[in-house]
Amino acid sequence: MTQEQFSKYSFLLDRTARRVKQYAQQKFKLSDFDITVDQWLVMKNLSENELLSQSELAALVFKDQPTLTRIIDILTKKNYVERLPHPLDRRSFQLVLTTAGKDKVKALKPKISSIREKAWENLDESDFLEFKRILNTIYNNLE
Repeated sequence: MTQEQFSKYSFLLDRTARRVKQYAQQKFKLSDFDITVDQWLVMKNLSENELLSQSELAALVFKDQPTLTRIIDILTKKNYVERLPHPLDRRSFQLVLTTAGKDKVKALKPKISSIREKAWENLDESDFLEFKRILNTIYNNLE
């Protein structure tokens, strides 16, 4: 592949990722979900993993520590997330969803799933499988 081709494909990947996030954020606002896409990613990951440290969560959601701290602060003020003292390290916390946070995730999951499905319209199963294979290859190339 030439440098020019690589550049075009990278641009398409970046452009598509931005469009997906913009579309989702717009739908979150219009639907009055009371959270952002980034806040949803944090809550969804906390719902799937109990008692995560902030560094573990940062790795899961691909956010740096200062950005994640701001997101956690907002979710804590909204009473969706709680910081618990880490039993082995007094300097750190473990993060957990509150009951309100669990209820929010449960209520939003089907709505967010339908938002995500919009991106997959007009694609069949073989398109999806090939896309998944390509994305996994790109991801694994960078490990």
